[in-house]
Amino acid sequence: MNEIGKTAIWFAAIAAALATVTACAPDGPEHVKNVAYDTGALGKADSDARLPSWIPDDATAVTEVIRTTGSERILRYTPGASGLPAACAKGFASATPATLSADWWPAGQERRTDRVCDTDWHVVADQGLIYAYKPETLDQRR
Repeated sequence: MNEIGKTAIWFAAIAAALATVTACAPDGPEHVKNVAYDTGALGKADSDARLPSWIPDDATAVTEVIRTTGSERILRYTPGASGLPAACAKGFASATPATLSADWWPAGQERRTDRVCDTDWHVVADQGLIYAYKPETLDQRR
């Protein structure tokens, strides 16, 4: 086999290996997915939605970072007229630090949460925005 044939086989092998790696990690090496919706209602209607049911339909500028290999989430939205649902009760900040990050997520925000929504979302209102953090859990609930 000549050098051109060997080189072609070598490149084909590399291309096949890269295709395999890409197929195994559709969300990138971090296994993180970013989603954004104009309203809470649109986010909950999305067939690939990950938004929790407690987010008000009139919430706007909803953005979320999702750990695709687990249940950890960070989320931010602008509240509408309905504000936070009554089901979001006073509660303690999460003891588990966030491992997800985004340029819109203030460092350590999960330690400033003062409400709990849907038993596992830690929430805080801060400067007119709602921030929410869901730590990793074993049962993978949304």
